[in-house]
Amino acid sequence: MSPRRNAPRRKGGRSQQNDTDPDALMLRVTGGQRRETGPDGEWVTRSISGAAAVKTYRCPGCFQEIRPGMPHLVAWRPYGDGEDRRHWHSSCWRRRANLF
Repeated sequence: MSPRRNAPRRKGGRSQQNDTDPDALMLRVTGGQRRETGPDGEWVTRSISGAAAVKTYRCPGCFQEIRPGMPHLVAWRPYGDGEDRRHWHSSCWRRRANLF
């Protein structure tokens, strides 16, 4: 017989991390940031999971919609105020190097 657990199990098997902390939730859901350098300069990117994608965006690579629930990425310049953030389909982001 296995020993008794002292703490009750949570539904869904989720960790007992503080779910009310928005920063912890964003890091857990969206993953980390990454710096990339390409023919069009330096960028910071962050992958967005389907679960975290809750709004509709327009991809600047193909001009099609990125619908809620679709995994994609966000890219912006490492300098400045972040006003140039754009949501891209992951495949469009990889193909952008062919444009320059």
